[in-house]
Amino acid sequence: MMSEDRKDENQHPEATNAPSRDAEARIDAQAKAGQSEKSLYDQADEFLALSEENQDLKNRLLLLAADMENLRRRTEREKQDSAKYAISNFARDVLTVGDSLTRALQAIPADARETADETLKSLLDGVEMTEREMINVLSRHGVKIDEPKGAKFDPNLHQAIFEVEDPELPAGTVTEVVQSGYVIGDRVLRPAMVGVSKGGPKTPKPVAFDEPEVETRSEPANDPSVNSDPADMGKNFDRSA
Repeated sequence: MMSEDRKDENQHPEATNAPSRDAEARIDAQAKAGQSEKSLYDQADEFLALSEENQDLKNRLLLLAADMENLRRRTEREKQDSAKYAISNFARDVLTVGDSLTRALQAIPADARETADETLKSLLDGVEMTEREMINVLSRHGVKIDEPKGAKFDPNLHQAIFEVEDPELPAGTVTEVVQSGYVIGDRVLRPAMVGVSKGGPKTPKPVAFDEPEVETRSEPANDPSVNSDPADMGKNFDRSA
C-alpha cells in the first residue's frame, strides 16, 4: 500500500503542492489589493494637491485680471483728465488778459460813455466784443465762468475778501462779486473773489413737536356755585330762582 501511495504521489506531484500554491495566490492577491489601495490613496492625495494648485492659479488669474482692469480704468481716466485739463495753465494765463479788458471797461464812467464820440464808442464796443469772444472761446474748451452773486457762499469755489452787514439777507450770502471765478470740468481754475453778508437771519432750526396736552377736568368742589351735597342743591336752586 505504501508503495502504491508513493507511486501515486510520484505520478501526481501537483496534488501535494496545491495547498501551498493557493496560499501563495492568496498572499499575492492581498499584496496586490494593498498596493491598489495604496495607489488609490496616492491618487487621492495627488488629486487634492492638483485641485489646490488649480484653485491657487485661478485666484492668481482673477487677481491679475482685476489689476489689469483697474490699470485700464486708471489709464483711461488719466487720459481723459489729460485731455480735459491740458489747457489749465494756458487758460489761467489768458484770464489775466480778460481781467485787464474788464478793468479797462470799468474805468470809463457811465456818463462818459453816453457823451463819448463815435470813435470812443467804437473802441468800447470792440473791447466788449473781445471780452465776450474770449469767454466764448474758453467755454468751448470746458472753461466756465462763475458769477455767484446771490448764491450761498461756498469755500470750495469762492474767496471772501470782505463782509457786508445786511440784516435782510441770510448770513453767508454772496452780495458782490469783485472778480469772477472760473472752473474747468470739476476743478476750480480760479476762485471768485466775493463779498459775503452777515447779520442776517440764520438758517431756521427744525421745529420740535410738543407732546399733546391732556385736558384735565377741574374738581366741582373748587366752584362755589356748585355744591356736591344733595341736601344743599335745593338751597342753591331756590337761591338762584
